[in-house]
Amino acid sequence: MATTPRERAREQTLAEITRIGREHLATHGAAALSLRAVARDLGVVSSAVYRYVASRDELLTLLVVDGYTELGGEVDAAVAERPADDHRGRLHALARAVREWAVREPSRYALLFGSPVPGYHAPAERTTGPGTLVIVEMVGIIEAAYRAGAVALPETPIDPRLVADLDRIRAEMGLTVPDELLARGVLAWAALFGAVNFEVFGQYGADTFADPAALFEHHLVVFDQMVGLA
Repeated sequence: MATTPRERAREQTLAEITRIGREHLATHGAAALSLRAVARDLGVVSSAVYRYVASRDELLTLLVVDGYTELGGEVDAAVAERPADDHRGRLHALARAVREWAVREPSRYALLFGSPVPGYHAPAERTTGPGTLVIVEMVGIIEAAYRAGAVALPETPIDPRLVADLDRIRAEMGLTVPDELLARGVLAWAALFGAVNFEVFGQYGADTFADPAALFEHHLVVFDQMVGLA
C-alpha cells in the first residue's frame, strides 16, 4: 500500500528523532534523555516533537525497538551467510554478530541489556517481538541441528520443577528438542550475553585480556559443547 506524503513526512521525522535520540543516548546516557534537547537539535520547538513522541518514555521505547531491530537484523544477515546445514557456523555467526554490534554500539547495548532506566518500564506489546529476535534465531539453529542429528548430549536428569516451564517454552516456540537440550540452550543464551556484558561493561578489568576477541573465539568452542554440537 502506497504511503501518503503526510505519512512519509511523519516517518522521516520519527527517523530523525530516533537518530538524535541515539546520539544523545551515547553522549548523555539513557537517564538524561530529554525531549526538549532532542527538539533543540531537530531545530523545532518542543511542542512540535510532542506531536510525534509523547514523552521521554516514548522516546526510550523508540530507541529500545530501534536497537533490538537493528541487532536482530545484523544477526539474521550474519546467520544467512552460512549454509543451512552448517549449524556450528551459524551459531558462531550469531554470537559474533551480537558481540560486534555491542562493541560498536555500547550505549545502545547498555539500554537493552544493562541496568534498567529509573522509572521506565518497556511496554511488552511493543518490545517483546523485537527483543526476542536473537533468541528465536538461536533456538532455531539448535532445533535444526537436533533434527539433523548433529547434537550429541549425555543424559542428564532434569529437575522436575523445570519440566512445566520447558514444556511451555517448547510449545510456544514449536520445538521438538528434549528438555536437556532446551535447558542447555538457555545456558548458552545466558553465557553469550554474559560474555558480551563482561566485555562491553569492562567487567574483566582493563588489563586482564589484551585481546578480548580471542577470548570470545574460545568461548564459541564452549558454546558448541554446551549444546552438544558434534
